[in-house]
Amino acid sequence: MAGVAYAVVRSDPPDVLLADDVETLAKVLALELVARTDARQLDRGKVLSMRDALLDERWADALVEWMSYTGTEVDVYTHLHIYSAAETADDLLGPRLQFSPLFRD
Repeated sequence: MAGVAYAVVRSDPPDVLLADDVETLAKVLALELVARTDARQLDRGKVLSMRDALLDERWADALVEWMSYTGTEVDVYTHLHIYSAAETADDLLGPRLQFSPLFRD
């Protein structure tokens, strides 16, 4: 069963980041959100704390600090199933529908 991990950044407009798995997604969030923050806009303690988290590969810690600083929430989803054409093939669709709960009575 193929799937992806994704995050919804609750910005205006919202942003969606997609990756093969949650480990890759964590790195993408670190690169695309945390690391792009202008250090000149933060107090020195926050900058050092986020840098340490990134250099120690503590992606979640860095993201939590970033969210705290920016006030932007990020929802992370670890697995979303990707449906394929084979799963909805026309020759299987009719029988699957007939045996679905809606048709039980």
